[in-house]
Amino acid sequence: MVDLPLPRAASLDGGARVTRRRALRAALAPASALLAGPALSACGSALAADERTVRLWDLFSGGDGANLNTMIDTARPDMPGTRIERTVLEWGTPYYTKLAMASAGGRGPDVAVMHMSRLPGYAPTGLLDPWDADLLAEYGIRRADFAPAVWARAQSIGRTYAVPLDTHPFIVFFHPHPAAQAGLLTGDGALDLAAFNSPQGFLEAGRELAKASGKQGIAFGYVNDSAQAWRLFYGLYRQTGASLELPDGGPAEVDEDRMAEVIAFMAKITDGKANPRGLDYNAGLAGFVNGQAAMILSGEWELPTFKAADPKVGAAPFPTVFGTPAVYADSHSFVLPHRPHPDPARRRRAHRAVAALLKAGQVWATAGHIPAYRPVTRTKAYAELMPQAHYAAAQDHVVLDPPAWFAGAGSDFQNAMCQVLQQALLDGLAPRAAARAMVRRLDTFLSKPSPA
Repeated sequence: MVDLPLPRAASLDGGARVTRRRALRAALAPASALLAGPALSACGSALAADERTVRLWDLFSGGDGANLNTMIDTARPDMPGTRIERTVLEWGTPYYTKLAMASAGGRGPDVAVMHMSRLPGYAPTGLLDPWDADLLAEYGIRRADFAPAVWARAQSIGRTYAVPLDTHPFIVFFHPHPAAQAGLLTGDGALDLAAFNSPQGFLEAGRELAKASGKQGIAFGYVNDSAQAWRLFYGLYRQTGASLELPDGGPAEVDEDRMAEVIAFMAKITDGKANPRGLDYNAGLAGFVNGQAAMILSGEWELPTFKAADPKVGAAPFPTVFGTPAVYADSHSFVLPHRPHPDPARRRRAHRAVAALLKAGQVWATAGHIPAYRPVTRTKAYAELMPQAHYAAAQDHVVLDPPAWFAGAGSDFQNAMCQVLQQALLDGLAPRAAARAMVRRLDTFLSKPSPA
């Protein structure tokens, strides 16, 4: 690994001193292994960019990568004289390790993509620089343009450290024919969410879907997955009105009764009666794609796969089962890797480029993601985009991972929670015992010192 020269006391807003150790701890907090091989092979070129180039690091490959390229093309008229040069890196530990190390040395790209749930491990450590609200406003980007629940998570230390690109929530997909047969659609073809608004109602709807399909009701693939069970659990837990606070040093402040209640409900969803039992992620997808299951609980990012199999596939925000609207989600966002002495002209170009990309959000929406820049979702073109328009309201009630330095996308924290939940759903661990086991693991994470 390249040994970066580090500033002796680089800091922002009186924040944490940036050191190589802090960078490593921030990058590895949610993971167990350091990136193998050269970690900074692309960093040197980041400083050699010509005056027109905005260098962007992101983790989008496949269809998302192609859509981002189309967004860049679409955004060009809004950023004349500026070009965006992408570097696509491997998702997960390799990406966040490389970003942390480059930021610590002041050698990162002009802009990077980050999951919003990872922000607490980066902003307080001085690895990121804040966005200039006045510059964003100059290019037409303001706080009022974003859902409050999403914008609130972009803040740290009283400053804006992330500009949301999208919201990608955990929702429900359904095949319209069995859903109509079960009497679960409204007149305009949307899902009748009122039929799912209690634990008993949700389970009964699953039974009706199974009857209508002649096979299975609601599929959910979670076995040996490092995030799916947590996504379902945390969204439902927050629907109970309970909070989950993770103060430094612990102990975790949770409602174990509500945790056990949610786990018991999840076990009923996956008991193998109306709904299939013990599915891994891919088996869940396959069961829905081939029509065995009438509905699936999954992330909106699977829309292209589902639409290819069923062009009329429907979708809706996750139903409010426990009384309080809450939809588990994360958000891809743009961040500014730390520079000890940022060049004002380069920073201005970065702000302008990001603003232009947000305004091209209709392209991003075609893959299923909800554009965070709400002027896009208020257009006629977006209203005609189906089924995306039917679940766009999910952004108003999103809940991300608890704001802890060790939580977030791809984290050991999520994996640890899923391991316990799998024991409850598949191996018969009692809900209350599972809740206590989750709390013990939470306290273990909290016992570790924060890198901030």
